[in-house]
Amino acid sequence: MSFQEDERVTIDVVLKALRKTYGKRFVEYVYDAEVGQVRSFLQLLVNGRSASTMNGLQTMLKDGDVLAILPPVGGG
Repeated sequence: MSFQEDERVTIDVVLKALRKTYGKRFVEYVYDAEVGQVRSFLQLLVNGRSASTMNGLQTMLKDGDVLAILPPVGGG
């Protein structure tokens, strides 16, 4: 995925680009259709740190950052 050097890249911008790339299956998995928001059970991590402890979907990303979208993990 490539962005312009002067483009403001946030998690939200990346998710929108991924929607275009991966289509319906990605959208159905990541977004809650009723409210149009990212599903609350998914964890979004930037370089291993939770985006919820930063600026959420408005967290700025820079070249080399790793964005991980993790499903819930259970065990016991």
